[in-house]
Amino acid sequence: MDWRSMPSLTALRAFSALAESGSASAAGAAINVSHAAISQQVKALEGHMGVALVDRSGRHLALTPAGRDLADALRAGFGAIARTVEALTGADADRPLQISTTPGFAAQWLMPRLLDFRNRHPDVDVMINPTPERVALEPGGIDIAIRHGMGHWPGVDAERLFSSPLVVVAAPSLVAGRSITRPEDLIDLPWVQEYGTSESTDWLSRKGLASFRIGGMTQVPGNLLLEGVRQGQGVSLTVRQWVEDDVAAGRLKLLFEEPEDTAYYIVTRSGAPRSKAKAFIGWLRKQAAASAN
Repeated sequence: MDWRSMPSLTALRAFSALAESGSASAAGAAINVSHAAISQQVKALEGHMGVALVDRSGRHLALTPAGRDLADALRAGFGAIARTVEALTGADADRPLQISTTPGFAAQWLMPRLLDFRNRHPDVDVMINPTPERVALEPGGIDIAIRHGMGHWPGVDAERLFSSPLVVVAAPSLVAGRSITRPEDLIDLPWVQEYGTSESTDWLSRKGLASFRIGGMTQVPGNLLLEGVRQGQGVSLTVRQWVEDDVAAGRLKLLFEEPEDTAYYIVTRSGAPRSKAKAFIGWLRKQAAASAN
């Protein structure tokens, strides 16, 4: 690295605070300098780089495209530094372990097993954030995300937890008297989908049926989806593991099954996780292995 060509760390820090806070006053308060000092450092940084980082034409602060690119890089860089400092100094030792996953996974797989982790690690406080949104893994925030898909997410480490083929299911009462051999046989039926996701909609689109579907689409929280399907409120695409007992007991009927190319993954920031996260990841592996046997 050519250190002589790098802008000053003070200027980069000031610009990163400005981009994060949205104003020179707030940035100054965040790093304990005056708002005038923030403005001076940002102008010096623009002069050093020869590019405009802040659009000053309006009444409110806005970053230029170059400014947004630099802000993203600095957020990642300073975040990595902060994580390393916290890990080396033990500053994050008492922070609760934060887990992000979908409501469906939390309700169907994680919560029934979580007592075992509590018994094994009573000193670890755990916070579960059940959301269909793909939450960013920021320093001081989410430690582990459990995501469903193909495992290709840029900027993070992903470890396969277990394969999760998708199935289309419905209550026997909803499809009674029907011959269902093709996806086209479902176009006039209602559907139930987890709120904030598009799995069922995407499946219909892949089958070329999105524009032909007559039945409505109801979106519900993931922890309520299967109950709605059992009641006959609609067809749904879900994970096979969640409905195996229902299918075996006759409460649901399996209509279609997709190839086993999707899975649940343990997703973390790059680098070594803190000790609490390591313990939880090890526990997740053991739980998945036990479930597979």
